[in-house]
This record gives sequence, structure tokens and C-alpha cells, in this order.
Amino acid sequence: MLRQAFHELTIPTRGRGLCEFTPEVESWVDQNQFQDGLLTIHLQHTSASLLIQENADPDVRRDLEAFFKRLVPDGDPLFVHTLEGDDDMPAHIRTALTAVNLNLPVRGGRLALGTWQGIYVWEHRVRGHARRVTLHFIGE
Repeated sequence: MLRQAFHELTIPTRGRGLCEFTPEVESWVDQNQFQDGLLTIHLQHTSASLLIQENADPDVRRDLEAFFKRLVPDGDPLFVHTLEGDDDMPAHIRTALTAVNLNLPVRGGRLALGTWQGIYVWEHRVRGHARRVTLHFIGE
């Protein structure tokens, strides 16, 4: 019989950069004894995003941030939407280029992640925020 469950996490960020929260997701899957199914992860914000990325070498995260800094610079005179500062519109563009939803298989009670993969909130604003993430599992 299929079952479904919802849960909300709050992920504190320290400003622009990637914040891994794989252990929190694994803990929820384990506590609920989910075995096989699909986990959807949804970030409830428009100036941060979700991604699965390498969690072994921090240079990967640094390089991603450096690339996006060059691609979508803060304070670009092209942007009209600067209500919350020079990083406001660049944060929205970064989110539009990435994702706010992830779908992960759960198999045998474990997230089907690769050896070096982790789940991240990618904060696109300069200052830190408390980011809300909704988890939805459907399966056994």
C-alpha cells in the first residue's frame, strides 16, 4: 500500500553559497522507515535554489559561485528590480537558471544518491536567510 508524508525543514544560510542538508533529509527518511518511493524536495523561495552537487571537494562549490558571479553580477545597470539591493535581481536570475524542486528516488530505505552527491540549498543573496524546504514522500 502506498503512503505519503510531508515535512518542512528550515535551512539557515550564512549568505551567498551552498548549504548542504543531506543529513537532515536522510534522517527524515530513516525516522519514517520509508523503503521505496519518490521524494520531492521543494524550496519555497525565489532568490535561492536547490541542487545536487559534489560534496567531497569544496572547490566545486567555490567554482560554481565564481562562475555565477561572472554570469550574473550584482549591481548590473541592466536590472530595474533592485528593491532589496544590488543582489536582488541577480538572485532571482540565478534561481531561474537553476531549480527550486528536486525529485529523488528512495530505494531500500536510502536516498539514491551517488557516492559524492549531496543535497544543497544554494543561497543567492549576500546576507543569510532561513530557507523553508518542503519534503514530500510517496511510496512504501
